[in-house]
Amino acid sequence: MPAKPTFKEALKVWTKIALYSFGGPAGQIAVMHRLLVEETKWISEKRFLHAMNYCMLLPGPEAQQLTTYTGWLLHRTKGGLTAGLLFILPGFLSILVLSILYASFYDLDIVQAIFFGIKPAVLAIVIGAVIKIGKKSLKNALMYSIAIASFIAIFFFNLPFPLIILLAGIAGTVMTKLLYSNTVERRVVVEDEDFELYIEKPNFLKAIKKIGLWMIIWFVPIIIVLILFGNESVFFKESVFFSKAALVTFGGAYSVLAYIAQKAVEDYGWLQPGEMLDGIGMAETTPGPLIQVVQFVGFMGAFRLAGDMHPIWAGILASVLTTWVTFAPCFLFVFVGAPYIEYLRGNKYLTDALNGVTSAVTGVILNLGIWFSINTLFRVVDEENIGPLRIFIPDLSTVNFASLGITALSFFVYFVLKWDMLKTILSCVVAGIIWWVISGNML
Repeated sequence: MPAKPTFKEALKVWTKIALYSFGGPAGQIAVMHRLLVEETKWISEKRFLHAMNYCMLLPGPEAQQLTTYTGWLLHRTKGGLTAGLLFILPGFLSILVLSILYASFYDLDIVQAIFFGIKPAVLAIVIGAVIKIGKKSLKNALMYSIAIASFIAIFFFNLPFPLIILLAGIAGTVMTKLLYSNTVERRVVVEDEDFELYIEKPNFLKAIKKIGLWMIIWFVPIIIVLILFGNESVFFKESVFFSKAALVTFGGAYSVLAYIAQKAVEDYGWLQPGEMLDGIGMAETTPGPLIQVVQFVGFMGAFRLAGDMHPIWAGILASVLTTWVTFAPCFLFVFVGAPYIEYLRGNKYLTDALNGVTSAVTGVILNLGIWFSINTLFRVVDEENIGPLRIFIPDLSTVNFASLGITALSFFVYFVLKWDMLKTILSCVVAGIIWWVISGNML
């Protein structure tokens, strides 16, 4: 049994997680699992999966919330705040710099070459993370069935993620009771291999106080913006819009990005058509959660529509505001809900439901991995609907052989040579720049 880490020791690991948080939620959760469960053994496998299942149910970036949750387990509120904020910081700074460069120069060919190389590297990391998490969470035929059904439901029928999660939770509870009610596997064990982590006994009055505190933290900046700039300002509109968006991001950022893109382009004029893809490219290839792309949207909207304020300073202010209202709810959900989730850790019905959710999320992440693969390797991908069935049909004549080659390189160095994420990304960046040079700056 490992010794409980000091705050300083945990801080080093949280910093490492933040810097290595490439590859979307699947890759980020895999990094946390390796550092917290496999290497340091500060948190047991069961405890980690239980926390992950809860975070998967919440709106918002599940990896950031899981980091906050594990920080809370190790060092209470101080640990949760530190771990959660550190997870956001590298992505915030990276996208802020890239947004300034993008808004100021637009056509940076070398940046396009870097992004061209990074995407195949991220693809390999995501696929690897899906495999690792699938091996850990899919422990019987029922879980495999839920994962497969969830993949089919979202990839081919485009069912809403919240509905899939709800059905998976019900299936996990009902089917486990029917299939395993008389077996040893049915017993729920709450003993952990780790030391005794922090458990806060649920208290309704305390929960209400926490909700009040975090609602103040969430909404005070919006009220200040309203007073200083008025309700017609781009800052106030962005603050309100992204506060709403933060509450509907079930299943990760992809579930809400289409909605954000449509509103940002057609209703508010914050972005030009096609710019959302550039923002997603930034978020996918920098540390931190993919939902950080909202910072790019906020920056560009204020850069263009802030009136008399200097465009760059307006963009910076909007970046801070959009990030604030996006992540403040995440801390609220974790700090209020975690004590109840930990207290109910031995409840067999909750455990069965959360196991079903984990299985479903594995299928959903696989859907994202395949979608990302198709759109990375082909320049044109058509979407056809046959009744309720949705089919993606890549145009084989538009296969990007350069991207295919870099993808093969990324899979070789990551899966065969066992290079870590940063080395894999760096090798693919170099390959992307080399191709950009030898092809006459054509991507």
